[in-house]
Amino acid sequence: MKIVRFLQEKPKTAKGTLPVPEIGELMSDGKVRRLEGSVLDGPTVLQPVGDILTPARLLAPIIPVQIWCLGLNYRRHAEETGAKLPEHPVIFAKGINAIQDPGAPIVLPRHLPSEEVDYECELAVVIGRTGKNIARKDALDYVLGYTCANDVSARDWQIRRSGKQWCRAKSFDTFCPLGPYLVTKDEIPDPNKLAIRTRLNGEIVQEARTDDMIFDIPSIIEFLSGSSTLYAGTVILTGTPHGVGMARNPPRWLKPGDVVVIEIEKIGSLVNPVELEH
Repeated sequence: MKIVRFLQEKPKTAKGTLPVPEIGELMSDGKVRRLEGSVLDGPTVLQPVGDILTPARLLAPIIPVQIWCLGLNYRRHAEETGAKLPEHPVIFAKGINAIQDPGAPIVLPRHLPSEEVDYECELAVVIGRTGKNIARKDALDYVLGYTCANDVSARDWQIRRSGKQWCRAKSFDTFCPLGPYLVTKDEIPDPNKLAIRTRLNGEIVQEARTDDMIFDIPSIIEFLSGSSTLYAGTVILTGTPHGVGMARNPPRWLKPGDVVVIEIEKIGSLVNPVELEH
């Protein structure tokens, strides 16, 4: 099943009641069948209600309770940055304020400015059951599904301005687009056998397969849940492949007017334009 969060009406610009986000099942013709219930209760609990409709706007398929991310989790990406392969997963967090919807802009910071904002296509894992000390063999039982993510990163803040910690650089508003929908795990039996790519203004700038991950999805879940509760509603960004703007010569930073498309096999395309903070 492909699950979407959506608005049935366009948001009003004047003061007034805003439309309430709804959830639905994406149909083969691009329309949506409204569903009732909580996504985290699992797809078998969701019940169809009402008519099949065309949504006015898609939203990020989930608002997570927390966002855990992996750095340096693709072999060729580690090579392009000159980093040694990590012995354990390199973990950092993104603020939930960074979530952005499909089609909505990635906003380049200007109040706290960055001149080096980068794209990073990533497979996002959505946890559907709370667990702790999860064994690798059981890890996928805790997965609800998968979606596309862009781990947008302000490299100047990541490398030079924040004492080499990454959270500030990764957590500006709009720096975590998710979508366009959540694909339940039954449609993706092996998440480490997917093609993944980034298109920047139509040009492929990242292209790889998820089997290039150093730590696969079960290993990541086992590690994150070790002596730590991994809550239902957590989103895990599993790392980016080679081809990031930082590693190019010269570097290629996002600029106003760009359009970034994250594509993952069996999931779809996450499209976001780029604009300056007002």
